Amino acid sequence: MSNKSIGIFDSGIGGLTVANAISALLPNESIVYFGDTAHLPYGDKSAKAIRQYGKKIMQFLVSQECKTIVIACNSASASIGNSYKNWIPAHIPVVNVIDPVIEKVISNEHKTIGLIGTKRTVSSGVFAKKTKQLNANKTVKSLATPLLAPMIEEGFYNNNISKTIIKSYLSNNRLNGIESLILACTHYPLIAAEIAEVTAHKIHILNSAHIVAEKLQEILTEHGLLQKQKKESLTHQFFVSDYTHGFENAAKRFFGEKIKLKEISKLKF
Repeated sequence: MSNKSIGIFDSGIGGLTVANAISALLPNESIVYFGDTAHLPYGDKSAKAIRQYGKKIMQFLVSQECKTIVIACNSASASIGNSYKNWIPAHIPVVNVIDPVIEKVISNEHKTIGLIGTKRTVSSGVFAKKTKQLNANKTVKSLATPLLAPMIEEGFYNNNISKTIIKSYLSNNRLNGIESLILACTHYPLIAAEIAEVTAHKIHILNSAHIVAEKLQEILTEHGLLQKQKKESLTHQFFVSDYTHGFENAAKRFFGEKIKLKEISKLKF
């Protein structure tokens, strides 16, 4: 099983930040990525709809013989929870992008943690609930930032427009007094530098992409699934539910190779 691929999915390009971090940390691993571009963004969808999408995609990744699956989306991670256990074989480990970040929050010294994410992630309250359960001295202050993911999907970052929107969100009173900031959307690492600049580098930013990559490495090692030797021809596969030039261009930027997208319309959501 160690020579099988890692399955990763998200609603769009956000999960590519996780895929890129995984590829950098685990260069011997091949990736099968699914971008559910037909239904993006997940942040304003119901939990029921997201679970329906997730079930079909995870079963598709199993059909591609993936050895593990990464839910590279906070909205999907919050909505799916442990439901996947009824959808896919029990021997396939699943990593979400919430629990590894909470582990990191619990291990650091900061007591007041800010969180920005989609409406779905924030309304779920999962970060605050799980953090409080593990450490009652920790407080998570959450703020929905619904404009950020669409802004990033459209390529509006590292410019005056993005800086204005980011500054407006981060000046919200709900985030007063925070010491750390969770980027609770996998799109947000693309604007991490801008966020750091707006906060004058005074707040510790928790980048979920790197944290999840490290957790995946740990889990693959525990299950004896880590690919230790580089394959002769390492290739990544990219699937989408609806072809977009934006996704293809983003994938090329991240992976620096010729990306051939395959549109999978046979998945009946």
